[in-house]
Amino acid sequence: MDHEASDHESNDHEDGDYNYERSSFEQSYRCYPMSFIEKPHLEKGDKIVMPPSALSRLASLHIDYPMLFELCNPAANRVSHCGVMEFIAEEGTVFLPQWMMENMCLEEGNVVCIKNASLLKGKYVKLQPHTKDFLDISNPKALLETALRNFSCLTIGDTIVVPYNNKKYNIDIIETKPFNAVSIIETDCEVDFAPPLDYIEPAKPAAAPSAPLSKEPTEEEANKFVSFTGVGRRLDGKSSSLEAPTSGIVKSHEQELANVLTASSASSCKRSGKLVFGSTECQPKKQVKVTAMDTNPEPQKKVKTKFQAFTGKGYSLKG
Repeated sequence: MDHEASDHESNDHEDGDYNYERSSFEQSYRCYPMSFIEKPHLEKGDKIVMPPSALSRLASLHIDYPMLFELCNPAANRVSHCGVMEFIAEEGTVFLPQWMMENMCLEEGNVVCIKNASLLKGKYVKLQPHTKDFLDISNPKALLETALRNFSCLTIGDTIVVPYNNKKYNIDIIETKPFNAVSIIETDCEVDFAPPLDYIEPAKPAAAPSAPLSKEPTEEEANKFVSFTGVGRRLDGKSSSLEAPTSGIVKSHEQELANVLTASSASSCKRSGKLVFGSTECQPKKQVKVTAMDTNPEPQKKVKTKFQAFTGKGYSLKG
């Protein structure tokens, strides 16, 4: 691998001067996680560790700083971007954060292709958390500002990991502007959030049926006869001090009165079974409930003979 790099460099020298516009860094390495070199703090960002020969090659090229790289896994057709932290890895190897290896579908010892890249500064980024508990954080914006300081660039399709309170939150990069990969070093970038992957929109409550509006009674309805309303009267003709009974009580009283009139026809001067309100003629002085067992009617009172004019014996004026 070092021989390939040196051959590439010698070809540039044969041309005379360096062709800065065409020269680029591109090399393949076997990748391993950061745990192999005991640098757990590098798991929080997108910085990788490369061998010293890579630094020598990069120093001889006219490239932009800070150094940014494109990672490619041809076997899985995955592409991402990253920065570099140190050049202390063994020759032929490179060390990546664990989340980056998973994102690139790489395992220990797999080959990854790395080449230098030049990215424009990001203007807009849209993120999507995997779980809705990320929204429960008191200030997710401040958390992201702190976490993204460890990142050099963002690429659409990547899933970055943001640690907080001994918990790791996976966040997808679903949109970046102005291009599919952007640099976020020293730039003002607008950040937007999409609903979490496990978010379920609450069902809308069913609309309550509207209560019917009360209508003013018409003149016909107001004058309509309603039975058993008004002031009650006693059967003896005197006014009652009680108000008119309600409809439920009226029905029971109506049946009671019908039974009384049917059973005691001798005590009434009206026809049996007929109830006349407001009459004062020959009505009993007291309501008496008569059942079928009461078979002895009250004795009839002796009716006095009324005076009738022009009856009796006639007399002549002559004497």
